[in-house]
Amino acid sequence: MENTRTAALADKFAELYGAQPDGIYFAPGRVNLIGEHTDYNGGHVFPCALTLGTYAAARRREDRTIRFASLNIKGGVTEVSLDDPSLFLDGSHVTGPGFGASDWTNYAKGVIWAFAGRGQLLPSGFDILYEGNIPAGSGLSSSASLEVLTGLVLRELFGFASVSQEDLAVLGQMAENVYVGMNCGIMDQFASAMGKEAHAIFLDTNTLSYSYAPLDLKDADIVITNSKVKHQLVSSEYNTRRTECEKALAMLQAAEKDGREIPSLGSLTVEEFEARKEAIGDPTLLRRAKHAVYENARTIEAAAVLKAGDIERFGELMNASHDSLQYDYEVSCPEIDFLVAEGRKIDGVIGTRITGGGFGGCTVSIIRSDVTDSFCRELAAKYEQAYGVKAEFYIVKPGEGAHTLS
Repeated sequence: MENTRTAALADKFAELYGAQPDGIYFAPGRVNLIGEHTDYNGGHVFPCALTLGTYAAARRREDRTIRFASLNIKGGVTEVSLDDPSLFLDGSHVTGPGFGASDWTNYAKGVIWAFAGRGQLLPSGFDILYEGNIPAGSGLSSSASLEVLTGLVLRELFGFASVSQEDLAVLGQMAENVYVGMNCGIMDQFASAMGKEAHAIFLDTNTLSYSYAPLDLKDADIVITNSKVKHQLVSSEYNTRRTECEKALAMLQAAEKDGREIPSLGSLTVEEFEARKEAIGDPTLLRRAKHAVYENARTIEAAAVLKAGDIERFGELMNASHDSLQYDYEVSCPEIDFLVAEGRKIDGVIGTRITGGGFGGCTVSIIRSDVTDSFCRELAAKYEQAYGVKAEFYIVKPGEGAHTLS
């Protein structure tokens, strides 16, 4: 299947650009099992890379032209010159252009900009053709996949050997934060770059220390349910949530009198937060901070109980995570809450929650394998009756991080 896709993409590249590509590359999407909105709060996350992702065929050019195209997006070829000031290839515009995500090529241009910022200027242009099988707006990190993939292409085409897999994640995040204007944390890009087959990644986003956890669910499946509610995080309240957490943290820091530094909400245990929470005078900010602290604690526990084989407790933590995201962090939506509430009523569902940035997208569920098919049928029927929408279901396996295919 992979060889067939690779050959087909190479043929389409040749048809579009008139020559065969130098290589074919892949970067996966991700699903986060637990640990939502903790990454930009200095906490822990527990994602895994997917076998769904974005492919690219690319070829180095001899001139200074870059040509972008995607088989998923109408509009033909987008052309830009390396001398175009919008790319800021001298690295001097540290705030970036902030064009936003209305032009999908900004995710790729942002990576070029980020490479330039660390002194890795492209000596020539290139042609690239993307094709992805991550549903758009699903919350499975198609943007991070494209960013990490673009970084991989630049590294391989131009011989930037000093760029590590972790660097691909950091540069991709920088592109999205500064160039696109989406103030995301590191999780999505890290999972896409660093994924490992049959494993989840337990990542401390404050230090970027990580370990791989075997994702042995025994007789259970990971099922992603796509609500078909597309989230647009740049124009949503995602950036607002980050600002709210920063304000809550500042209140805690200002009230600290015992000399303890509080570098992030993720640095606090639940007990430490409860002893200090009165310093957060605003009830909304208090709920936001509570989620960040408690979700971090849930994630740490979840990684430990999964390692111990306690899938039932893992499911309980997933359920608690969704409740917190729904009521304390308020990043869910009625359709997602319906899928979670109705999913919990089905026998054999171990845990279910919203996954991703929120405001739409997908749920992730751990389900006994013997009821997976009936779960999908039953929930699909209820959802279509309630909202007139056909949900999509993906039974997924953890896959490898970004890599060259040919």
